[in-house]
Amino acid sequence: MTAASPELYDEVAYLFDGTAEGLFSAIFAAYANREDPSEVVRESDYQPRLLQRALTIPTSDEHAQRVAAGLKRRLGSYGQRAVLRASCSGRSDAPTIIYRFVRYAMDRAPRSKRLLDDLGTPEVKALHDLITSVGGECEKMRQFARFRHLKDERGEVWFARVNPKDSVVPLVLDHFVERFNIQPFILYDEVHGIAGIWDGKRRQLADVSELDLTLPDQAASEALMEEAWRTFYHAVSISARYHPELRRQLMPKRFWKNLTEIREPIPQALRHG
Repeated sequence: MTAASPELYDEVAYLFDGTAEGLFSAIFAAYANREDPSEVVRESDYQPRLLQRALTIPTSDEHAQRVAAGLKRRLGSYGQRAVLRASCSGRSDAPTIIYRFVRYAMDRAPRSKRLLDDLGTPEVKALHDLITSVGGECEKMRQFARFRHLKDERGEVWFARVNPKDSVVPLVLDHFVERFNIQPFILYDEVHGIAGIWDGKRRQLADVSELDLTLPDQAASEALMEEAWRTFYHAVSISARYHPELRRQLMPKRFWKNLTEIREPIPQALRHG
């Protein structure tokens, strides 16, 4: 079967691999192809539409760097970082929002580093909302990551499994590096298949679909420390002021399975002394 002519379709969607480099490559391709895609979407999120053709854009570091450099010239370092932060959003429409903002910034907006302050412009407001949402998810990661102490004859590491809606591990890694100092740790995002690793001297990001690391066993003192934390958590709670709706708002239920204080109940033997 021969490929249908592009003229038979009303729209085109650009598909990319889900990385920031892939997104920037798709943006570059839109200019190079002299097209204005109706959607820029991760391959994993794409839903075919009637009268819409799909074009998969290969990731090119060179093209991605040219787009990043153009954003820096137009918006300054702050604006470039803002776009990269927005690209961490897990929303399926986030890449299209970013693409629309970049076209606005590069094609029509005046050369200004204060462009992101113009919230009256739809393209800017939509990007601002993404950045705000990603920032909120970063704060939740700083609050709700629970590290477990693992240790065996090979060494020791602190390990946390998290499940954020946005891919924020690259954004919060420095926070935990400062917190842990020389102690090695792994911050594993099971949703997006990425791990932030600190060995006490250098940091790195590992792109993994499944955690294939061979981890040490739980340290001898870890069970006691987890139980102490659960005991403290229940001791400071005030049952008369329990507000389940507020609790779910401040501590979203999607995090509960990885929270030490909620994941496991206090053993009955310890509850009764």
